Formats: sequence, C-alpha cells, structure tokens
Amino acid sequence: MEWLNIYGLATVALIMIPNIIYAIKCKDGFQNKWKNRLVEILEQVGRYGAMAFMVFNIPGTSYGCFSYRAFLAYLIVNFTLVAIYIIIWIVCWKKNNLFRALALSIIPSVIFIFSGIMHRSILLLAFSLIFAPTHILISYKNAR
Repeated sequence: MEWLNIYGLATVALIMIPNIIYAIKCKDGFQNKWKNRLVEILEQVGRYGAMAFMVFNIPGTSYGCFSYRAFLAYLIVNFTLVAIYIIIWIVCWKKNNLFRALALSIIPSVIFIFSGIMHRSILLLAFSLIFAPTHILISYKNAR
C-alpha cells in the first residue's frame, strides 16, 4: 500500500475549494456566535486529523479497500457527496440558514467517516468520529 492517497487528496481539495472562495469573497463571513472552547478545539483536532489521514496512509493503521468493488464504491460515494456539497455551496451561497449549516457540516462528516470505514483507516475513522459531532454541533448552534 502506498503512503499517499491521491483520491483522498482530490476529495479534500474539492471540499476546500468553495471554502477558500468563500473566505476570500466574504472576509467576515463566518462568526462563531456559540462559544465552547473545548468543542472548538476538538473540532479543529478532528478536522485537521481527518483531512491529513484522508491524504496520508500510515502503515499499520490503514489497510486500504478490501476489494476492487469496495474501492469503486469508495470513489463513487465520495465524489457524489463532494458534488452534492459543491452544489449546496453554489445554491445556498448567500443564504445563512439551518439547512445550509447542517448540510455543509454533515456531508464532509459522512465523507470522512465513510472513507475511514471503506479504506480501513483506523486514524481517519478516529479523527472523523471526533470531527463529525463537534462540527455538526457548532454549525447547528451558530445557525439557530
């Protein structure tokens, strides 16, 4: 197994594109109204860990897909979810509502968890399980 997951890198890059564009165009776009330092720290640890282990495979902690069909499912599901994520960004660009907040937090969470399971990556799954509930909670609390 190789240490670099090019498909994971592409997934992370595609998820980041609308976020980077949003940050550039809306300099004061996201304001965290809900303050919980522990949850914020856990979210960031989970986020960067999940993104890192989507891209890098550490021997002994990542075993790759167990079959060609599993690998195909991994690709199809991930790129379908990424496409939906980008479409929601485009459609809800100017909207600041609960649907947008939850959709844009749940979809990457599902991508990370699904990838961890399909790629049999212990570290990716662990960091995803830290990221998902904290990211969704922060998004929900800020959208209310």
